[in-house]
Amino acid sequence: MGFLKEFIDFMKKQNVITVAIAFIVGIATAALVQALVTDIITPIYAPYLDFLNPETAIVVGESKFLVGDFMMQLVNWIVIMIVVYIIGTKLVKK
Repeated sequence: MGFLKEFIDFMKKQNVITVAIAFIVGIATAALVQALVTDIITPIYAPYLDFLNPETAIVVGESKFLVGDFMMQLVNWIVIMIVVYIIGTKLVKK
């Protein structure tokens, strides 16, 4: 019984449950922001950026580099960071 009590005390002292809940909320928030960018924001700018086609590739010898997919993910990452910045600084009251 001593180990179990020590473990429960450790969980309470280190706020493990609180951190776990924050982690789960963070994952859900990331999914929400990703959906916002992918489904609502990306269709606004994607038609103007031809290089965002995931099939765009550079072929060197036998190697095929999918630069279009990389560029699309890079632009999406930048847009996600801007959305997170706006949510974090403008919408959330301090």
